[in-house]
Amino acid sequence: MRAPVSTSSLKPKDVGARTQDPEGTRQNIIEVAAQEFALNGLSGARIDEIAAKTRSSKRMIYYYFGSKEGLYVSALENAYRQVREGEAKLDIEGLSPLDALKRLVEFTFDHHHRHEEFIRMVMIENIHHAEFLERSSVIRDLNVTAIGNIESIYAKGLAEGLFRAGLDPLEIHWQVSALCFFNVSNRATFSKIFGKDVGSPSYQESLRRQTVDMVVRFVLRADRLSEL
Repeated sequence: MRAPVSTSSLKPKDVGARTQDPEGTRQNIIEVAAQEFALNGLSGARIDEIAAKTRSSKRMIYYYFGSKEGLYVSALENAYRQVREGEAKLDIEGLSPLDALKRLVEFTFDHHHRHEEFIRMVMIENIHHAEFLERSSVIRDLNVTAIGNIESIYAKGLAEGLFRAGLDPLEIHWQVSALCFFNVSNRATFSKIFGKDVGSPSYQESLRRQTVDMVVRFVLRADRLSEL
């Protein structure tokens, strides 16, 4: 692993850019890096290429992140932070359990559809057997809220006699993630194999409705399905 570059070794222009807007520069590096990692993987991404596309230099990238692996972990953390921050803004506290669950599924479907780099980075991290994710306490802490949201919705649904008993909130999260993840990860192969553009707006709208419907029917009690 490459050691961090000391500030004394940075060129004046590097220091100036960092001093003027350090957080903006750092975020710009992370966003561009996420695209590079999603496209080329951890081994294929090049720091030179990331530096060329950002308001920074190679030296500055090593100053902020220490190594390519450090930058990759930061990009992964940022990707998870975006989805969890989006969930936090949903304002579902005042909704019925059923409407809250629908809203959460719709958000997850839409977020993954709009952020293909997130899906690809998760795929890459699974290739690495979550080796780098395991190094990050930030990602673990962020994802506690994902289960907490579902636990809250599910508990309210149980109390109202709406949801069936015996479900694990983690498994509900798994099912939601699986459907929304597959929509991005396998879109290209499905489109080519079956000769239909499943990424078209009309197809995506249909899949979105079906995803919500499948999750709701999985959670609802059988005697409450008529309420849909």
